[in-house]
Amino acid sequence: MKEPNDCSNLQEIRVCIDTIDQRIISIFGKRFEYVKAAAKFKTNETSVKAPERFNTMLQQRRQWAKEAGLSSDVIEKVYQDLVSYFIEEELKHWLSK
Repeated sequence: MKEPNDCSNLQEIRVCIDTIDQRIISIFGKRFEYVKAAAKFKTNETSVKAPERFNTMLQQRRQWAKEAGLSSDVIEKVYQDLVSYFIEEELKHWLSK
């Protein structure tokens, strides 16, 4: 994959962006596998939801966003939505055991 400044037209840039987005989604899928695997170590609904861990995780992602030159607010929102969904799914998985 070319570096952004090495792309010679918009089509090359779009192909690279699509490739990156596909990788990101695949990595989110792998993350979800770990979330489901974590359910076997949880003892109750509170431990599944882990509100302290959730808040700590969001703060860490905000810091990583800042370090990467991204909006901390936007990255927090992305992770808040994503992880909230994963928690709901983990809870379903945990309850089905």
